[in-house]
Amino acid sequence: MTESSHPRLLRWAHSVLQPGFEGTTVPDWVRRRISEGLASVVLFGRNIHGPEQVAGLTTALYAENPGLVVAVDEEAGDVTRLEARTGASRPGNLALGTLDDIDVTEQVARDVGRELRGLGITLNYAPSADVNTNPLNPVIGVRSFGARPDVVSRHAAAWVRGLQSAGVAACAKHFPGHGDTVVDSHLGLPQVSADAGTLALTALPPFIAAMDAGVRAVMTAHLLVPAYDARWPATLSRPVVGDLLRGELGFTGLVVTDAVEMGAVADRYGVPGAAVRAVAAGADAV
Repeated sequence: MTESSHPRLLRWAHSVLQPGFEGTTVPDWVRRRISEGLASVVLFGRNIHGPEQVAGLTTALYAENPGLVVAVDEEAGDVTRLEARTGASRPGNLALGTLDDIDVTEQVARDVGRELRGLGITLNYAPSADVNTNPLNPVIGVRSFGARPDVVSRHAAAWVRGLQSAGVAACAKHFPGHGDTVVDSHLGLPQVSADAGTLALTALPPFIAAMDAGVRAVMTAHLLVPAYDARWPATLSRPVVGDLLRGELGFTGLVVTDAVEMGAVADRYGVPGAAVRAVAAGADAV
């Protein structure tokens, strides 16, 4: 099978991909893929040198397709793409959760959204809605609003409201909750051992709060949750994505996966295998 012999299949495949790329200008391969149906791209720190450059980059991308989705992973605090070279000037989630003033959280997120919108970015992979119940967690930590579900819930909702009030879609992550883990999913497969009843009281409430606030997207996590599915990591699991997120919780927005080149899934299934399985499980974008 060649790409030219199956153009409809190729266009469909491109419609579910959200690739990143190297450099601060649009590569030829990205232009070509957009013409073939690529619907979204993701920017990282390696693509960002300054406001004028980013605005020029997104302008060039939209010249290829005005309806393109341009996404970024801008949590503020420790995870910043806009200020990767200088360090974040805005507080991260733990600082906001510790202050526990939802008006401040909403304003910080609105400020992030206004900057992103001004740069031509329309989807932000934030906020983290993970409840950091395990202090040994190597990947969430200060990216969480805290260790209490009620605190994380109200601040996740405030972040969603603030960001989306500026015209940028928010994405609550990492469903169904990455807070009670001791493995970094970039490197291996974490496992959450809590039962479904415990998860309903601890891990899920912030995602429900984000949905109630109108969050446009949810990002799935690369972790095993035997309470829901003992075989497949959440990103690749129909019981998690289809039955729990879509069915039980009633989410109707965009479901996007965490990066499928991360070790938790890529080492076991390969990048193509993980991508195919994620779509089969119900993801809209990988």
